[in-house]
Amino acid sequence: MSDQPIYFDNNSTTFPAPETVEAILPVIGEGWGNPSSTHSFGQKARHEIEKAREAVARMLNCTPAELVFNSGATEGNNTAIYSALEGLPERKHIITTRTEHASVLEVVRYLGDSGYRVTELSVDRLGHIDLDELRNEISGDTALVSLMWANNETGVISPISAAGDIAKQFGALFHVDAVQAAGKLNIDLTEHAAIDYLTISAHKFHGLKGTGALFVRKDAGYTPLLRGGHHESGRRAGTEAVLGIVALGAAARMVSARLGEYATHMQTMRDRLQHSLLNTLDDIVINGDQHDRLPNTVNVGFKYIDGEALLMMMDAENICVSAGSACKSGSMEPSHVLLAMNVPLSAIHGSVRFCTSRYTSAEEVDELVQKTAKIVKRLGEMSPFGHDHKPASHTHEAMQRHRDYFAQAK
Repeated sequence: MSDQPIYFDNNSTTFPAPETVEAILPVIGEGWGNPSSTHSFGQKARHEIEKAREAVARMLNCTPAELVFNSGATEGNNTAIYSALEGLPERKHIITTRTEHASVLEVVRYLGDSGYRVTELSVDRLGHIDLDELRNEISGDTALVSLMWANNETGVISPISAAGDIAKQFGALFHVDAVQAAGKLNIDLTEHAAIDYLTISAHKFHGLKGTGALFVRKDAGYTPLLRGGHHESGRRAGTEAVLGIVALGAAARMVSARLGEYATHMQTMRDRLQHSLLNTLDDIVINGDQHDRLPNTVNVGFKYIDGEALLMMMDAENICVSAGSACKSGSMEPSHVLLAMNVPLSAIHGSVRFCTSRYTSAEEVDELVQKTAKIVKRLGEMSPFGHDHKPASHTHEAMQRHRDYFAQAK
């Protein structure tokens, strides 16, 4: 077995592909000029940026002029939300879902405290929104519908086309957080004409951290989030991150050329992982729709197991994964996504997200399953929880059992 990490946390970040690293080397050596400079040295960097813009536009099937390079998903989501609201200032209603990323949810909740009316759509047990609820909630006062293309924790895919059609019927702007979809699903913005704003982030599909792009349809309003400069055709202040943008362009070219191959491999490895875990362990559940989801993602709930202890022991075995919960150390608070889905309390605290990539091997999957099964069985033997207990009960007795169990697991 290798000393290399067994890495299954690819929805958090992916490692830079060799092709993206190769693409930036000439820029480091010879193309490091300021792309806003008028001299030829600076214009070499400008040329590389525009080549990357064309590559990303091909990946998304949009025009290069509709793309604004930025620092990543959080900036893109914030910019889209504020641009939509400033574009329709007479409207005071925002619709999103309970399972969005924090870079959307926290913004719209802040706006809710600032005078906007916010509707957070519910999801069912499989993680899907109810389009009838969207139809009932939307009105002529709705400025923005913001929806994640695919959920970062469960991989569940949203009905983008249908939701966009509903938004347009009421004249609302439509923002899609496609951070997890890019590099895994085909994104064709010509086919999805209802989308006004769409966010991607390079490091989710083997580019570099700190770089992303926001698609802004040419007839949608736009307000710069960062002011004080003329960069990106006056749409974003700050000198462009040339290395990251070039790497993003290289990553986009790979997706355009080989997306089908990548998606098939990721799904094969994901299914191998899921089937092996189900065949090896009892008392586990798969969180979210098992069909309408990203090809690389499986969220597994290990029943009656403390997720924090599980992650700690997996890390000791050089396994890199994330919990289905973004909780702080020692916290009993589970993931807002899994709570919204009504995941059984017996499994919600022991939920773990496994994410494959185009580089994941069958040998890695098998080693992961072997080590995970061993750890889960050990924790199961130690667990104070069981069928006779309510593992998520917030009674004093349950809390004490949790503390004793976690101390023992350490």
